[in-house]
Amino acid sequence: MPPRKEPPRAWQRMLSGRRLDLLDPSPLDVEIEDIAHGLARVARWNGQTHGPHIFSVAQHSVLVEHIAGHLDPNISIRTRAIALLHDAPEYVIGDIISPFKTVVGETYKDVESRLQAAIHLRFALPAKPTQMALKLTKAADRAAAFIEATHLAGFTVEEADKYFGRPDMSLRDIEHWLQPISSQQAEDIFLTRFRELEAEFVTEVDK
Repeated sequence: MPPRKEPPRAWQRMLSGRRLDLLDPSPLDVEIEDIAHGLARVARWNGQTHGPHIFSVAQHSVLVEHIAGHLDPNISIRTRAIALLHDAPEYVIGDIISPFKTVVGETYKDVESRLQAAIHLRFALPAKPTQMALKLTKAADRAAAFIEATHLAGFTVEEADKYFGRPDMSLRDIEHWLQPISSQQAEDIFLTRFRELEAEFVTEVDK
């Protein structure tokens, strides 16, 4: 009998030494350092942005968490963490632009959902967040998309309003988040912000 072929490799080795299986991701194989490192090297808008550096998903994630807190100053620490990690699966699968997600369809969404659940469980967050948390994160994500589109990606205000909706908020306190920075800086600010939120988890439980 011919030797049985091994199935195609569906895992990725991380710099931490973890091997994350995309078909059956385990929370035990998720490390925040790998997430921060990966997201800092993934470009938003397929790299079609102004500036000497890419505008990374890590930077975008910090911006989204900041906007979520602006939209609702009373949100819980865990909801803030959910907002910060909303694109965390992209440290493995990259930032696929929305038009291509439409082409790929449900297969992409299934993989993304499994990864997101494993990431949440790793950090003591609900695998399926509440509708309130999801709605707030989505609103913050769309606001960030509008702001990035008009400031970095060459969209007119009219185009961005059509596709993302114009956020009802002042940009004065977030303009500094829109300066593309090096991948190391982006990794550092993402990891620092996660550590700050993580440190408050215990305090929030005690309340």
